[in-house]
Amino acid sequence: MEFIPLVEILAEIPDFRKAKGKRHPLSSVLALACAAMMGGYQSYGAIAEWGRNYDRRFTKALGFIHKKTPCAATLHTIFRNIDVRLLELKLGIWAESILSHSLIQEHEAISGEAISGEAISGEAVAIDGKTLRGSVKQEANITHLLSAVSHRLGLTLAQCSVDLKDGDKTNEIGVMPEVLQSLALEGKIITADAMHTQRETCQSIVDGDGDYVIVVKDNQHKLLDDVMTVFHGPFSSMLEKSYDTMLDSGHGRIEKRCLTASSELQDYTDWPGLKQVFMVERSTTVKKTGEYYAETVYGITSLAPEQADASRLNNLVRGHWHIENRSHWVRDVTFDEDRSQVRSGNIPQVMAALRNTVIGLMIPILHV
Repeated sequence: MEFIPLVEILAEIPDFRKAKGKRHPLSSVLALACAAMMGGYQSYGAIAEWGRNYDRRFTKALGFIHKKTPCAATLHTIFRNIDVRLLELKLGIWAESILSHSLIQEHEAISGEAISGEAISGEAVAIDGKTLRGSVKQEANITHLLSAVSHRLGLTLAQCSVDLKDGDKTNEIGVMPEVLQSLALEGKIITADAMHTQRETCQSIVDGDGDYVIVVKDNQHKLLDDVMTVFHGPFSSMLEKSYDTMLDSGHGRIEKRCLTASSELQDYTDWPGLKQVFMVERSTTVKKTGEYYAETVYGITSLAPEQADASRLNNLVRGHWHIENRSHWVRDVTFDEDRSQVRSGNIPQVMAALRNTVIGLMIPILHV
């Protein structure tokens, strides 16, 4: 996929407003919001103030016709009523173009040879939910989002709202098909937590020519039983396995992850696409206090051993666990998402989508 300029994507989003009385192009309003957010202005009131503090040359470059940029009330109306699903879809196409372009650049820098986006596969994408805590406090309609985030760049490729009115996060399961439909699955490796270990989800991923690496817990009791038998059953020592160990030291902790993988279950299960199962034994030691924590996690993948050995699987699992640092932390700390208390209509999700877009715009700076 060729890189698509953001302004071209914003121009494709249809304007819901009637022509009569409309003063500002929708694409210019969205571009203004992104530019202001890059400058640290996070609320729609602050965005409006930022726009009016800059001279005419700047606002004209964004496509504004009139001398004054939109006020906070105009931004509120637009963000509340814009078609947020279409906005997310268009921004997802733009994010995919960034991901593809950056991957091509990395491969060409390493190999010195030109390569097409179609020739590259194996890009890992984590699907994870995030609660908008500030909007929860305001009892907004949209308070939880299910996002697909690139492991490598921390770039959000797709995002859908989840109904959490009853406080049940398993509602994410019903939104998963919509997130997958928004992604270009071919060649991608989808990672997710145990909530999304569902037959339908795994089938959709492999049908889209993608792969999955997913944790297995008690919500799939029979599958978990089968996986645990591979590693702890009476004939476990006779089964072929591969191993990898990773050691990290940082933030006052020493973390050790030992992954054991096996393809022995492949011919004994009808789970869609399953090629390998794995066990991760993770231990953490707090340097200052000596406190020690340990856990064992099990999982499945559609990647065959020749596609992903134990080392590759260990990195993929670690990449999913670290997605909070690559995306959630940036959104909450850099962009104050948790303290944003917008609540009306589509505003919480629109503001989150624009934050994701700004993170995408800043990736060339963050990855210098």
